[in-house]
Amino acid sequence: MKTLTLSIACLVTWCCASAHTADLRMQFLLDGPAPPPEPLDVDRDKAVCGQLNLLDERLLVDQETKGIQNVVVYLYTGRGGTQLPASKPSKQTRKLLAKECRFEPHVVLAQSGDTLIFDVSEAKVGHNININFFRNNHSGILIPAGNNRDFSLQKAEPAPLPIDCNIHPWMRAWLVVLDHPYAAVSDAQGRIEIKGLPENQELTFRVFHEDARHLTNVTIDGNVQQWDRNRFQVTLAKGTNDLGQVKLSPENFASIQTAVSTGQ
Repeated sequence: MKTLTLSIACLVTWCCASAHTADLRMQFLLDGPAPPPEPLDVDRDKAVCGQLNLLDERLLVDQETKGIQNVVVYLYTGRGGTQLPASKPSKQTRKLLAKECRFEPHVVLAQSGDTLIFDVSEAKVGHNININFFRNNHSGILIPAGNNRDFSLQKAEPAPLPIDCNIHPWMRAWLVVLDHPYAAVSDAQGRIEIKGLPENQELTFRVFHEDARHLTNVTIDGNVQQWDRNRFQVTLAKGTNDLGQVKLSPENFASIQTAVSTGQ
């Protein structure tokens, strides 16, 4: 993997402050035409869900900037990754809202020791929320409309996990549970910022997007790079470090390739 040394400025989502002083910014862009989201085939609870004009959220691209939403970047501490001292548990409450037959937010970032609330208090129909954990207890929870359930996230998970509704198969969100706070998810313009990272140390980051499991042909400032297992390495200087625009080829995304093959 190619090591990058950065030193300048960019933006957005979830992180915690720490004693370290290095911040990482980057912006993910689609290097090609931005496809509009397709309507979903709603075949359950049609009287409620079928009236909502629901759209496929697997790939959301801003039509103006071509920014890619819901790209997850997190410090990778698994085998061959960055070695960190133990982080203090944040013990925060993270909420996943089931409303209007979809999940909000689409990606939940959490730390081991946090509590996840499945909130169905504003829903007009019930949901059976299912997460196939690797390290936490298996979760298949039937929640009637107007209710919520708490779930304790005791351990970090080795990869992002899908959150599904067994009643409404089009509903999906993602859960990332780490043993540290160094993660972010891109906003509607594809922008990310992770704060409080260790400086002057080679760090390994992993990039995840649900519609692009294997990222290839990654272009950064005009230079094409091949990320090994969706990971990149970087050494950060004190202050804000800007990786700049990270352009991803349309060939990375399954939904685009499906649309091309079917002539849509």
